[in-house]
Amino acid sequence: MNSNAVLNIGIFAAFVAATLFVVIRASRNTKTAADYLAAGRAFTGPQNGIAIAGDYLSAASFLGIAGAIAVNGYDGFLYSIGFLVAWLIALLLVAELLRNTGKFTMGDVLSFRMRQRPVRAAAATSTMVVSFFYLLAQMAGAGGLVALLLGVEGRLGQAVVVAVVGALMIVYVLIGGMKGTTWVQIIKAVLLILGAGVMTLWVLAKFGFDISGLLGEAVRNAPDAGEKLLGPGLQFGKSAITRLDFLSLALALVLGTAGLPHILMRFYTVPTAKEARRSVVWAIWLIGVFYLFTLVLGYGAAALVGPEKINAAPSGPNSAAPLLAEALGGPVLLGLIAAVAFATILAVVAGLTITASASFAHDIYVNIIKKGVVEDKKAEVRVARRTAIVIGLVSIVGGIAVGSQNIAFLVALAFAVAASANLPTILYSLFWKRFNTAGALWSIYGGLVVTITLIVLSPVVSGNAKAIFPDADFDLFPLSNPGIVSIPVAFFLGWLGAVLSKENDKEKYAEMEVRALTGVGAEKAAEH
Repeated sequence: MNSNAVLNIGIFAAFVAATLFVVIRASRNTKTAADYLAAGRAFTGPQNGIAIAGDYLSAASFLGIAGAIAVNGYDGFLYSIGFLVAWLIALLLVAELLRNTGKFTMGDVLSFRMRQRPVRAAAATSTMVVSFFYLLAQMAGAGGLVALLLGVEGRLGQAVVVAVVGALMIVYVLIGGMKGTTWVQIIKAVLLILGAGVMTLWVLAKFGFDISGLLGEAVRNAPDAGEKLLGPGLQFGKSAITRLDFLSLALALVLGTAGLPHILMRFYTVPTAKEARRSVVWAIWLIGVFYLFTLVLGYGAAALVGPEKINAAPSGPNSAAPLLAEALGGPVLLGLIAAVAFATILAVVAGLTITASASFAHDIYVNIIKKGVVEDKKAEVRVARRTAIVIGLVSIVGGIAVGSQNIAFLVALAFAVAASANLPTILYSLFWKRFNTAGALWSIYGGLVVTITLIVLSPVVSGNAKAIFPDADFDLFPLSNPGIVSIPVAFFLGWLGAVLSKENDKEKYAEMEVRALTGVGAEKAAEH
């Protein structure tokens, strides 16, 4: 092991020690389920906004998008645009209404005026599936990143790294709950935005703050792509299928955010709906600024490292940002930026794990198995902690399986599932008077089945050298992202199920509408 690897491990260990200290401090007041699952609803709007940015700016945003821009230029930046525009839907249609009508999970909102048990079971299933796809992406990022840092070769070394990340994530969630996880996300968001900001200024300074000089060097350093690096079409303009694939990806990104369970759950950590709205505005500003940084970082990596070297790295395009750090500031900056990227992954996986475990404990254990009556106040927290361990172990196995797929792309699949299974049901529940249990079940399960079937039959899974199973060949569906088919189908199924069923509780809808719009009867912040 060389001295660089020792330095990198030291920086990373210092970060883990500091955040564990914060998590242990934050967890001392965790007494009830509201404390463990919603941080006692005690965070302010700006704090929660920074934490949302920390939750949302995942390995896909930092490693995946920088890599996509370095290799595919303009087309890579379209990921950033999709990820950012999506927040307007979350702000205008979902944040406030969700905070007022729910308690801990998405299932609270969806089952408010439906038959509780079947709808909660569906909501919990969908939450688990979306969280699992998202976890896969983060785990793949962790494996590739540390392989690059420590010079770990081969699948076995990456597998060990993924297992370590999984173990750390389980520890964070078991000890800290939502409060500890939120503080880790706040610390990580500050570090990530500062780190990306410093690198952006450094890259611009190298070119005398001349943007056209930077872009010109990127074009010269990418002989295969040339001028195409600066215009649309390098990745998505090759044929009618790739253009359609881009449209599908854009739909999934823009509509997916408002259906991501781990983002929706963050709205419950603030005391009021007004603070929920403030937190989204803060998040939009922070995320927008960060994505402008990724544009410079991506083209900077193309100019200073070159697409050939990036593609040849162990984790492919995901290595662009760390390789750029090494080109700028040598092993020390590489160690710092990689520790920040690692922090990014740890914070996001902790957020995902607590969301999935909360959904199981609150929706399935408390409301389905125990029918809403739990004698032991701590039982819900106990079940959530046990579930977190199981989810951690499953995601370790999945993370080892997906290897070096592009992370931004894996996350886009999670967005497609969220946009198909969750968003139609959330919007119908909040805004359509005639919606009912049958409609909810049809749109959640229908959206899930259609999306996952299309992903399995897509070129991502089989039929080409870059697929998860390169030797198999069952890619019957031509598009890599199923959103353009699965999202309209899920909306249609929700409508069809509701219309075919006679059930219609107008009184409950009226109650939900008043509560969603005014906050009367909404969950209050915990008293300590």
